[in-house]
Amino acid sequence: MDHITTILLLVAAFQIKHLVADFFLQNAKMIMGRERYWHMGRAQHAGIHAVFSVVVLALFGSSPMVIFWMVLAEFIVHFHIDWGKARFSVDRGLTPEQPMYWYAMGFDQALHQLTYLVMTWAYFACLTI
Repeated sequence: MDHITTILLLVAAFQIKHLVADFFLQNAKMIMGRERYWHMGRAQHAGIHAVFSVVVLALFGSSPMVIFWMVLAEFIVHFHIDWGKARFSVDRGLTPEQPMYWYAMGFDQALHQLTYLVMTWAYFACLTI
């Protein structure tokens, strides 16, 4: 497979993983109270993302060491992106009826997608490891 095809397939796999983990598998426990820094539900949510990323990276043939470090970094980044959005939204009392709620949601989602672009770059950077 050429690099362009691999890039597109890897980004698509991360997109599908994100859709499932961020929207289909989130529950009330993972959402309520997430404005607190240490929130077990948010940790579980970031953990679901990490588990699915292990699967994606393994399917693309990443080494166990690369998978470990990339997924650890993703867990930490995802945890903090979600905390930042929750803190921002709760501090302002945002609701879906307000445009700022959707700006925060869009910014959150853009940061997650940029994370996947960085992970795709790292995948290729680590091919020689």
